[in-house]
Amino acid sequence: MSKESLDNFSRSFYPFLHQEREQPKELVEEMTFSLMEKVRESVEVKTRFFEAHKEAIIAASLDLAKAFHRGHKLLVCGNGGSATDAQHVAVEFMHPITVGRKALPAICLSNDMAMVTAVANDVGFDDVFSRQIIALGAKGDVLLGISTSGNSENLMHAFATARAMKLVTIGFAGDDGGKMAAVAGHLLDYCLTVPTSSIHRIQESHVTLYHIIWDMVHTFLQSRSLVEEESQEASPNSQDLQREP
Repeated sequence: MSKESLDNFSRSFYPFLHQEREQPKELVEEMTFSLMEKVRESVEVKTRFFEAHKEAIIAASLDLAKAFHRGHKLLVCGNGGSATDAQHVAVEFMHPITVGRKALPAICLSNDMAMVTAVANDVGFDDVFSRQIIALGAKGDVLLGISTSGNSENLMHAFATARAMKLVTIGFAGDDGGKMAAVAGHLLDYCLTVPTSSIHRIQESHVTLYHIIWDMVHTFLQSRSLVEEESQEASPNSQDLQREP
């Protein structure tokens, strides 16, 4: 009996012996299709988001560049996965990996666990960021708050504190924007909302967004005519920035 005949015979009488070989192949095909669908969805979500918010992203980047130029700093905060994004943002600005890009002052308010847990224990978790903004923030600084839902209560407190102290406020949100969208134009100068309910697609878009903003800020800093507008409000430190090559 030929090998093919033996194989057919085996499949007819002992199909369970062949299922283990067939299932992985089918599974790989299904996973390959799923992978490409996720990639297409990710690209589609990003495309829709950046098309809808391109003017606001450019304006927010310019405001951040002006703040750095005047000697101010960036404060960043978020919870959970957004806390790690906040850390990433701060590191990008403080430790640029692109040759020729200067280090810029950025502080992640999620980093100091002693401070976060002290405030959470003594006052409440809603104030873990606002207490730090009071201590570290100054008029002209920028606060960036990141939330996939837009509903983090401690971010809402942070934005309220920052607005009272005259900081520029930027929010990254997702889905319908949640509470962030409700205070856009009031507590938030910029509310950049990724239009999907998928947490993964929102986070992917946020990562792309802050990398693009980082790059645009440095590009604006190289364009003196833009960042030197309204230079009367510039701090003494900004003069040092102007003299740097």
